[in-house]
This record gives sequence, C-alpha cells and structure tokens, in this order.
Amino acid sequence: MDRLTQGFRPYLLLSLLCLVVYGPGLASVPPLDRDESRFIQATRQMMQSGDYVRIQFQDEMRAKKPVGAYWLQAAAVEAFSHPLSPSLWPYRLPGALAAWAAVVMTFGFGQSLLGRRPAFIAAILLATAVILVSEAHQAKTDAVLLACVVAAQGTLARFYVAGRAKEMAPAGSGGCAGGSCGGAKGAVQGPGLAEALLFWVAQGVGILIKGPMVPVISLLTIAGLGFADRRVRWFVAMRPLVGAVVAAAIAAPWFVAISHATGGAFVGQAIKSDLLPKLLGAQESHGAPPGYYTLLAALTFWPGSLFLWPAMVRVWAERHRLAYRFLLAWALPAWAMFELVPTKLPHYVLPVFPALALMTGGLVAEGADIFRGRGARIYYAAWSLIGVALAAAAVALPIRFGDGFDRNALPAAVGIVLATLLPVALALKGRVATAALALSLTAAATFPAVLAGIMPGLDRLWVSRQVAAIVDSLGVSEPVASAGFSEPSLVVLLGTHTRLTDGGGAARHLAAHPDSAAAVAAPEQAAFLSGVSAEGLQPQAVGHVVGFNYSRGKPVDITIYQARRK
Repeated sequence: MDRLTQGFRPYLLLSLLCLVVYGPGLASVPPLDRDESRFIQATRQMMQSGDYVRIQFQDEMRAKKPVGAYWLQAAAVEAFSHPLSPSLWPYRLPGALAAWAAVVMTFGFGQSLLGRRPAFIAAILLATAVILVSEAHQAKTDAVLLACVVAAQGTLARFYVAGRAKEMAPAGSGGCAGGSCGGAKGAVQGPGLAEALLFWVAQGVGILIKGPMVPVISLLTIAGLGFADRRVRWFVAMRPLVGAVVAAAIAAPWFVAISHATGGAFVGQAIKSDLLPKLLGAQESHGAPPGYYTLLAALTFWPGSLFLWPAMVRVWAERHRLAYRFLLAWALPAWAMFELVPTKLPHYVLPVFPALALMTGGLVAEGADIFRGRGARIYYAAWSLIGVALAAAAVALPIRFGDGFDRNALPAAVGIVLATLLPVALALKGRVATAALALSLTAAATFPAVLAGIMPGLDRLWVSRQVAAIVDSLGVSEPVASAGFSEPSLVVLLGTHTRLTDGGGAARHLAAHPDSAAAVAAPEQAAFLSGVSAEGLQPQAVGHVVGFNYSRGKPVDITIYQARRK
C-alpha cells in the first residue's frame, strides 16, 4: 500500500474513484422528489428572474435553506448549460464536486493526524459510503455542507493536535509526548494564519449553505474537547475574534439583503416553519426514536461498514491519543445530537462520517486485533447480506418498476455479489488493509450499475417523467394543470407556470387555456369530469400513466386530458 500513498498518487487515485462512483447516473437519473426538485426549480427561477436574493418555488417563498447552494447551482448552469435547458447534471455538479472535495480533504487533513496509509483508507471509506454517493447525485445542500465541515474540522484538528502536543511535550522538545499525536511520526508542525482563515471561511460559507450546522458541529467538538481536557487554550491560536468577523462578513450580507427584501419574513419563517418543527417534533412524518442512525449505519456507511462497528468497539481505548481524542469529540456529541432530534433523515448524520472513516481507517491500517475472531467473522457474514440484497434488487426492481426482466441486470448482480465477497474473504484471512482497499472495487461494481444501468429505466417510479413525456408529445403551448399529483419534479419537467390544483381547478384551467392539458389523478377524476361538464367542455383522454409515488409510498393512476367546446 505504501506505493499507492506516495507523492500525489493518492489524490489522483481518490479522484478517479470519485469519478467512477459519482459520475454515472448524474445526467440520466430523473429529478428526485422532493427536496432536489425544489432546489432545481428555485435555482431556475432565480436565473430566469435575475433575483439572486429571494428564493421562490413558483409563487411561494422557500425559506428552508439559505442561498449558498442555489448560487453554486446557478453558477454551474450558467457555465455549462442554460436555464431553459432540461439537463439536470449542471444543477447536480456542485454536489458531486463538493463530495470529491470532502474526500480529498479527508485524506489531506487525515494524513497529518494519522499518517498517509490510514488517511487513504479513510478517504476510500468516505468516498464510497452509500449516503455520500446518493447526495453526490442530487442538487441539494448536504454534499456541499460536508465539504465545509471537513474543511472546518480538519483545520480545527490540526490546531488542537499541535497546541496540545506543544503543551504536553517536554520543554525544548518541540514534538509530541509519548507518540500521543496519533499515527503520524515526528513533530507536529503548527498551523498558521492561513489555516485559521480557512476554518473561519468554512464557517461563513457553511452558514450560507445550511445555516448554523457547521458552527454547531465545531462548537460541539470544542465543547467535547474542553470537557475531556479541562482546557481550550489551544483555540486562541485560531484568532476567534478576527475569525468571527471574517465568517460574518461572508454570511451576513445576504441575510441582511433577504431580511430587507422580505420584511424579515424569511428568517422568521425559516425558524418557525423549518428549524423549530425539526427540534420539537417529527417534521413531515420523518420521525424515529433514538438509535435510528446507529442501526442504519451498516447501510448508510456501506461498504465501509464492513469495518465500522468492529472499529467503534475498539476506538474508545485509543482516546488517549490526540488524533483519536479529537475524532471522538467530533463524532460522539454530534451523533448524540442527531439521535436526540425527533426529525430524522438518513443523510443528517453525514457530517460525522469523515470522523468515523478516519477512526476506522486508522485502526484498519494498524491491523487491530478486533478485526479477527469469531465475532468479527459473524459480523462479516451479516454484512455481506447487504451486497446480496443490492444484487437482488438490481434484478427485481426492473421487474417491479420497469419493463420486466432485464438480462443486463444479471451480470450486474453477479458482479455486485463477487465484489462484495472479495473484501470479506480478505478480511477473514486477516488482510484487513487490503480488504479495505478492495471496498473500492465493491463500490465500483455496485454504484454505476445501479445508478446508470438500473435506476433510469424504472419508469413506474418516475411518474413525473412519464407525464411530461406525454405532455411534450401533445405540443401544447400553454401551462399544464395537475390535479391530485403535486410533486415538485412535475414543475421541474413541465415548467414554472405548471398549476398544481384539484379536479375543479384543472377543469377551470382547461376552460381558460384551450391549448393546454390537465393531468388528473384517480381521486380527482370525478370532480374534474363534473367541472369540465359545467364549463361546457368535452374531455378527451390523451394519455395514461400508472406508477408508484415513492415519496408518499402510494400507487398513482393519472389520466392526461385535453378538452374542446361541446
């Protein structure tokens, strides 16, 4: 492995891995409901209107997140596409690049904490985690947030280790006491002003991306270290007073502008309608009890979860080492916070994953004995079932939601199974570091096959795409109405002026817009037909879509109508 981690080679290899797992499907997977579609549509409206302060979804103010991700998406579209283009990949490009940046920075910062081999393994585990691969394919905030978190936390780690090592070292030694700095050998070179500024810039940009999340993660880490060490003098070297001004200078201008443009309504609505409901209850039915993320980690961190839980059993014993001490302070308070907040979605814990990856990579590189024994073998066997389940899904999903059995799915399924069993076989032989490298093959065999080969063909899941294809074939020149099916992806595909309404509203829309169409879900059929009759219209069914709305977990039956005067 030493040859792989020399010089600039690890950066190139990690970049290639990210290209392999993040690139496929970026352009071919339809818009995903619901957050991604709202981000895409709001960005598109921002570019069309020329108003880069306010965030709108159709006629409604969208006060869920600050403006940072929208600006990044708009920049990508302006550089590579056009607001009127149906291409989705430019909107997703910032997330994919941010995921790559988070992986590369995890290696860059990790090598100064633990050494190049552990950091390289950790970066592979992070790059291939299911939840990061998923977020890298969506036009949302979370991959960009992760890049900000890694930049901030990586810098914070360097200041902590250097500061504490200087305090612990014998007078005049200038190095680490007793090897307590972590896995890296030699003295710790203290970070300077440039790295301190990086920390504060990451805080400011992070606030523009997802509000207080980056500062909260850093504050929890500092509080955890202060509780464990009974001192935080090392933090003074990060110029907190100057840094706070830098972070505020980045984030404050837009908040002032949006408050002025909306009369203070944006911030008030963001707190009242988004933040507080998440803290006080299960927002939008996304609730789960504490322990949800812990149980789900075997899947969300897959395939790196092969070594995650064995490593977590051992890592507490390493808390005397400064690098592990910092990583535990990063992971434990933040994980506890996410477990305690009532509203839960799988990607919420993504900011903790770099710390988990670095701790796991460090213990794997050292060949800790926890990866052997009967318990480890049982865990490896259980873990392999996830890969088998993914392979089965590659065959079953086209049957259930596509055009039926797909012969091309069989080689993909076999490849997924073999690539899953390879690291297990290596781990059972005690070659855990090689097994960790082999997880990159597991990811390369799985994610492109699923994202580029399987998902785009699941027509029954992409209801909006089916409706849009029928409407496009009609050549209508006026906005379309949708009754009983109001997914944001439909607005992305049919246009900003798409009217989301009920059956009666769709009938009135056709009366007012003769050269239009209406997509009417089954529950609204009776009201629609009664409405068109009252308007003196003769409805004509011109298309029919049957599918499954995975956002609601319900089947849908939609008929597309046009109408003419009786």
